[in-house]
Amino acid sequence: MTLVIRKSAIHSFGCYTTKRIRKGTLILEYVGQRLTNEEADDLYDDFENTYLFGLDGGKAIIDGFGVAAFVNHSCKPNCETDQIAGKMWIIALRDIEPGEELTYDYNLYDGEDAAPCLCGAKRCRGSLYSATHLRKLRKKREKTAEVVARAG
Repeated sequence: MTLVIRKSAIHSFGCYTTKRIRKGTLILEYVGQRLTNEEADDLYDDFENTYLFGLDGGKAIIDGFGVAAFVNHSCKPNCETDQIAGKMWIIALRDIEPGEELTYDYNLYDGEDAAPCLCGAKRCRGSLYSATHLRKLRKKREKTAEVVARAG
């Protein structure tokens, strides 16, 4: 298969296929330096974009580089990620046609900074955060608002 990096309507640059990819194909390994949470925590404080990917439920972090780092988020992705034998893979969720941008749902699970989604899907969440994390943030804001209301 041939992949190319070019300008993306979703975000900055994206990864596109020039040949058909069949559902279930292991397309790319997400490669990079392995870090602990502590090592990764302050690494990108001064940068808007990061390429950090959590492994083992967030116990280890990959500081990504290479082609896989250009696969953008979508709320209606054509790929998914899966950890196989200690490696993180990007895998085709469905058949992907030549010219399509490869995407997966980032499902971010930590943080409180804005992480707006620009994927354009009909049912876009509007955020790179997972639906579960967005619910947790909403509950936290509601509790804070209640405390402020009672104090005021």
